[in-house]
Amino acid sequence: MERLLTHIESPEDLKKLNLDELPKLAQELREFIIDIVSTKEGHLGASLGVVELTIALHYVFNTPIDKLIWDVGHQAYGHKILTGRKEIFETNRQLGGISGFPKRSESKYDDFGTGHSSTSISAILGMAMASKLKGDFKKQHIAVVGDASIASGMAFEGLNHLGVTQVNALIVLNDNAIGIDPSVGALKKYLTNVKAGTAKDENIFECLNLNYTGPIDGHDVKALVAELERLKHVDGPKLLHIITTKGKGLKQAEEDQVVYHAPGKFDKITGERLKKSGQLQPPKYQDVFGHTIVELAQINEKIVGVTPAMPSGSSLKFMMDRMPDRAFDVGIAEQHAVTLAAGMATQGLVPFCNIYSTFLQRAYDQVIHDVALQKLPVIFCLDRAGLVGQDGPTHHGVFDMAFLRCVPNLIVFAPMNEMELRNIMYTAQLGLDKPIAIRYPRGRGATIDWKNHFEPIEIGRARCLKKGSKIAILTIGHMGNGISKLIESLDTPEAVGHYDMRFVKPLDKDLLRTIFNSYEHIVTVEDGAKMGGFGSAVLEFANDEGLSKPIKIFGVPDQFVEQGTIPETHKLAGMDFDTIHSYIQSTLDQCE
Repeated sequence: MERLLTHIESPEDLKKLNLDELPKLAQELREFIIDIVSTKEGHLGASLGVVELTIALHYVFNTPIDKLIWDVGHQAYGHKILTGRKEIFETNRQLGGISGFPKRSESKYDDFGTGHSSTSISAILGMAMASKLKGDFKKQHIAVVGDASIASGMAFEGLNHLGVTQVNALIVLNDNAIGIDPSVGALKKYLTNVKAGTAKDENIFECLNLNYTGPIDGHDVKALVAELERLKHVDGPKLLHIITTKGKGLKQAEEDQVVYHAPGKFDKITGERLKKSGQLQPPKYQDVFGHTIVELAQINEKIVGVTPAMPSGSSLKFMMDRMPDRAFDVGIAEQHAVTLAAGMATQGLVPFCNIYSTFLQRAYDQVIHDVALQKLPVIFCLDRAGLVGQDGPTHHGVFDMAFLRCVPNLIVFAPMNEMELRNIMYTAQLGLDKPIAIRYPRGRGATIDWKNHFEPIEIGRARCLKKGSKIAILTIGHMGNGISKLIESLDTPEAVGHYDMRFVKPLDKDLLRTIFNSYEHIVTVEDGAKMGGFGSAVLEFANDEGLSKPIKIFGVPDQFVEQGTIPETHKLAGMDFDTIHSYIQSTLDQCE
């Protein structure tokens, strides 16, 4: 039998199907997503859970004239396939391919970029208000919001405003009780009661002046079409509550929703994840953090852990399992996480606030106003710092050094390896008189035997890894491991010195003075933004000291770096091994 999906290149083709054909199309769309993601990797469970909803929305509404936003955007694979990207979907998240998230520059059907959560209600309200101001009362505006996303503060801000407008906007609450990790909080309990029919008489969304309907089965495509058709003719702000299963259609993805959010490569028939090489490898930095905080918390009862909705991704889950009363997942609420940690610090606790670098951007005011200004010794552990690979520009953690370095009372540290991460965590919990940010990258470290005995690190003290005579390379963080190997491959490695600076702030000025007096050229290497970052700090130091040695900065240029593997993104940013090697070698040649 010929496949329906073969003939669908746009929503116009979808509308040619009759209602009875839609369940078959849903099955084919699921199979297509599973087939591609099983070999190319990517986000799986979220898109499988909204297949019927995706079909129903494009079947009922006149996209792209009607506006449609997906929140968070890893739900949008089916949307991309139905809107002209089926033939190139295998390039998803690859270098030069389509983005893993909605992207306005990629398609007229992607009305808003949503790599971070909880932005869709504000954005769709802005679009709906614009339509009203233009006198266009027919255009529809739809935001699909997950139950974890709608619990975020920004989503509530949007709902609060939406409820006092008369715009034509529909919020579809995709309730599957999980984001990346299981949803948490009082709203989750309320939604559970709604589904069970045991909620209190008043409906929270009706109290916010939204026309509420549901909950309905989000996998009954015919029921979805019927309800969306009805809502299309209901004026004002409204909310449709649908119940879905994340990972729907793949048994393993339904049963292990956390792992199958982004499972890597797997067998598309059995669903089993493909076993990776049994070769002994260094641990992931996130796991070093997770094991170390448990180790420290066993000897320091004041230590607590806080993360905004990333217990598995940050490995704070280890502490949550061992010490559930001292480790907290606060949901998608980065601002709250930071200020919660600040409140804990005022009472003598030692809070480790673990946030992905890209998500700390959402809590910048709290870092300044609630923590640094009050000199509260919160320990920020910034996971996924630097270029993160295939999640692309929405998730690259490249701005933290620049936006944190300018904040008074804040220490900024980047470990070169696992032992340095353990030692700085140990040092921080001994007691600091100000906050510290510890940034480390996605992926594995550099050392097999990493469980060292703890040693305190002197704040603001760098390390000389190798002395030289002509060029000094100053590195910050994990990038230093690649530079050590690079130096060994040079024609005259003895001419190159290597310094692990460790602290972006405060800089080791004594060592820097020695370096500037001992070398002809200075090179800085960082996995972060060049503008305002570590290299800029060295330039500022040189200017203040009246030093005039040539300084070359390798870092992320003034652009958003697209997706690709981490080596590919480093090359895009001009900070890959070959580029740095060529520069160092040619500079050495000129010195002779």
